[in-house]
Amino acid sequence: VVLALTGAEALYADMGHFGKTPIRWAWFAYVSPTLVLNYFGQGALLLTDPSATSNPFYLLVPQALLYPMIGLATVATVIASQAVISGAFSMTREAIHLGYCPRMRIVHTSRQTVGQIYVPWVNRALLVLIVAAVLGFRSSDNLASAYGIAVTGTMLITTCLALIVARRRWHWAIASVVLAGVLFITIDASYFAANAIKIEHGGWFPLALGLVAFAIMTTWRRGRDIMRREIKQSGLALHPFIAGMQAHRPPQVPGTAIFLTSNLDAVPSALLHNLKHNKILHERNVLMMIETLEVPFAEAHERLSITTSVPGFYRVAVRFGFAERPHLPPVLDRCGEAGLPFDLMDTTFFISRENVVPANRPGMALWRDRLFSFLARNAISPTQSFAIPGNRLVELGTQLEI
Repeated sequence: VVLALTGAEALYADMGHFGKTPIRWAWFAYVSPTLVLNYFGQGALLLTDPSATSNPFYLLVPQALLYPMIGLATVATVIASQAVISGAFSMTREAIHLGYCPRMRIVHTSRQTVGQIYVPWVNRALLVLIVAAVLGFRSSDNLASAYGIAVTGTMLITTCLALIVARRRWHWAIASVVLAGVLFITIDASYFAANAIKIEHGGWFPLALGLVAFAIMTTWRRGRDIMRREIKQSGLALHPFIAGMQAHRPPQVPGTAIFLTSNLDAVPSALLHNLKHNKILHERNVLMMIETLEVPFAEAHERLSITTSVPGFYRVAVRFGFAERPHLPPVLDRCGEAGLPFDLMDTTFFISRENVVPANRPGMALWRDRLFSFLARNAISPTQSFAIPGNRLVELGTQLEI
């Protein structure tokens, strides 16, 4: 039964590449009818020839077409693996944008379709894990135990998440959510429980991988929250700072400085360090916050908001959906349309890059502090993530204990 349902769990990941409508059409018009026809055919074969239980899939084919069918099955396996790999790329990008994964290098392989991407680090990790699984389990029969736990566990988790979305986003009534939950969770939980007896025979492998991924994602999210809290507590409120600059204005230099920040009500660390070490301010100082929404694409009216504190100081909030590329040069063009024009060759981006130092302090366990520090050191620069020209970027380092 599990093998008959396999592949359905990958549909959700592939929606990031193709959208829900093409997947629905492909499923109802092609995939589902052919699967039903194939399994009904195998059932008919077993009813007429019980000895075919040894391999009903290939015995269903005339002997003359056996080798072409082996070739077709091999090609189908490659296509299926590509679908899972591309789904892993898509979900990794969405996790990065939602703040659950460090920034990684993402290569866009199509100029027309934004969802077609390649993530080198994920590709290499999949290679290592798959080779390790093949060498460790040695046969597809041994791997079936791990496969059953992975598929049924994914379906159970997907059902739980779908119920949360139904309540919070679709605003279903509680009674409807409970009714749907009882129906689908009962089905998924029964399949998962039936496969749970195989945990010691290989089912532990996907559970271990899931726990490692969960630890990495929650540690990164928790670490970033602690960093933002520490920066906010040690920072200065923006309005008193601006008032002080108006009273005792330092020397000004021509041009525009954009300071990327996570809090528009506080002075960015990069601005403080620039003022401390260089003793200057630019003619125009822009505090820019980039926010990722929990929807695939941001609406046009919520994409950009600009406020002016005093002449020379501006606050800009930029919002992207988690399926969008957070590139800043097009944002500057939108700012110009909104009344805040930029000349990229006269603009400098300032970014504060925190050097995380693990410390035995409240917030996270020490091993999670060290894991977060390792992840932070290996995250790619915002230059690549936000498509900031390297010759227009200044990074100012600070040390932060967590």
